[in-house]
Amino acid sequence: MLDAFSRAVASADAGGKFVGDADLGSLKAFIADGNKRLDVVNFLASNASCIVTDAVAGIVCESPGLTSPGGGVFTNRKMAACLRDGEIVLRYVTYAVLTGDASVLSDRCLNGLKETYAALGVPVGNVSRAVSIMKAASVAFATNTASQRKMEVTAQPGSCDSLATEVAGYFDGVIAAIR
Repeated sequence: MLDAFSRAVASADAGGKFVGDADLGSLKAFIADGNKRLDVVNFLASNASCIVTDAVAGIVCESPGLTSPGGGVFTNRKMAACLRDGEIVLRYVTYAVLTGDASVLSDRCLNGLKETYAALGVPVGNVSRAVSIMKAASVAFATNTASQRKMEVTAQPGSCDSLATEVAGYFDGVIAAIR
């Protein structure tokens, strides 16, 4: 896993050059948005159980057969596994937001995820829909527009649209890896 600084140095080193103006500019922007990034990480971590539970409840409401005998979340064990998996995905998305780098998400969470779900017979459509619901909730928390849960912002006032786009991109990567 590389953070933004390590990635800039490794990239320059691989090209046999020094860290240049463009790299320094992106690192300055990363630092300038540091408190916003920490706020988003705090929002996601503080509301993780709500985000995941709402996503699983959402897919169950959309597909009531999931809780029927033979359904994907029929037993308590399957429901617990579904919630656990959602929390793991959200945790790695949060790590990616913190570092500004998706490699930890790709390497530790997404690598082999589709094959795992296929081997377990889990319908990937339901999983990707749950991740989509988690994405919408996480973006709402990133922009502090979640209807029921406003958070205290420590960062300087300003738009978190770029961070919300980053969060959405990480979830899009999860959805792409599942399909």
